[in-house]
Amino acid sequence: MCTRILYETGSGSYITGRSMDWSDVEMPTDLWAFPRGMKRDGGTGPGTVEWTSAHGSVVLSVYGLATTDGINEAGLAGNLLYLVESDFGDASDRGKPTMSVGAWLQYTLDSFATVAEAVGAMADDPITMITANAPNGKPATVHLALSDASGDSAIFEFVGGRLTVHHGRDYRVMTNSPTYDQQLAINAYWDLIGGQHFLPGTINAADRFARASYNLKSSPKYTDRRAALAAVFSQMRAISTPLGMNDPEKPNISSTLWRTVIEHDARRYYFDSVINPAVLWVDVDKLDLSPGASARTLRLNDPADEGGDITARLSPAEPFPFLVP
Repeated sequence: MCTRILYETGSGSYITGRSMDWSDVEMPTDLWAFPRGMKRDGGTGPGTVEWTSAHGSVVLSVYGLATTDGINEAGLAGNLLYLVESDFGDASDRGKPTMSVGAWLQYTLDSFATVAEAVGAMADDPITMITANAPNGKPATVHLALSDASGDSAIFEFVGGRLTVHHGRDYRVMTNSPTYDQQLAINAYWDLIGGQHFLPGTINAADRFARASYNLKSSPKYTDRRAALAAVFSQMRAISTPLGMNDPEKPNISSTLWRTVIEHDARRYYFDSVINPAVLWVDVDKLDLSPGASARTLRLNDPADEGGDITARLSPAEPFPFLVP
C-alpha cells in the first residue's frame, strides 16, 4: 500500500512524495487543518497517551479514523504506509501508555519540529500502539516515514513487539513488505545489477522499492521550483499501480488512489487524485493555526474538486476520533 520518496532539489531544499495504494476505491479521504494548543489523546481509554499540540498541521485522514499523511508548520512531514509484518506487541506485556495506531502520525506532527527531535523522543520505545481492522476488514498494520526541511529522514517500524528506527539522510525510499532492513538488502542487489540495464517490473513492494530508488537517484536535482515539483510528481505517477490491479489476499498490492507532494521549505501540501483527477494544494502558512482556532476540514475526491489552491475552502469541524478495536 504505497510508495514514499524524499527528493533533494538543486537549491538544497527537499520535497517528499507518496502514493496511497489501497483495495477500497471508495476509501473516504478528508483534508484537515489542526491548530496548535489542541488537547489530544491516543483514543484508547484509560492509560492512553495525552498531549497538547505544539505545532499546527495539515493532514489527510482516511475513513475518518486515522491520520495517514501530512505536514506541520515546522516543515516536518509524515507518511503512514502499510506493513503486514508490523507487530506492536501485547499492551499488557509492554506495560506502557497506549495509543491508537490511527493517532501515531498525528501525535508525531503535533509534538515534534524535526526528524531528529522525533527520533530522540521515541528512541526508548515509550508507547504501545493499539491496532484494529480498517472498515474494509483489512488490518491496520503500518510503518511510519518522517522527513523534514533539512533533508533528514527516518523510518519507524514495530517488529517483534518492539520499535525499530532507521535514521539517516540516505533512507529516502519506503514501500511496504518486507521489513525495512530486508528491503535495503534486496535493493542492494538491484544497485549491483544497475537500473539502466534491468529493473524488476511487478507491482509488489520490493520491486517498487527498487524502481523508486533508481528513479530517485537518476533524477536531476532541479534548481527551478516548478521543475523540481514536476520531477517528484512524475516519479510518483511512474511508480503508481493502475486502478483495478489488486491482490485480494495482499493489501500491500493494491491500486493507487491518490498521491501527495510536500514542499518542506514552502510548507505547501499537494493532493493528486486518481479517482477524481485534479491537483489541489494548501498553503500551510495561509491557515490560522494559532491556539484556539477551529479545526477545519474538506472532503476530497468530490466532483466539485477542480484543482488549484483550496486553502480557503476548508470549513470548521470537530476532529475525527482515532481507530480503536
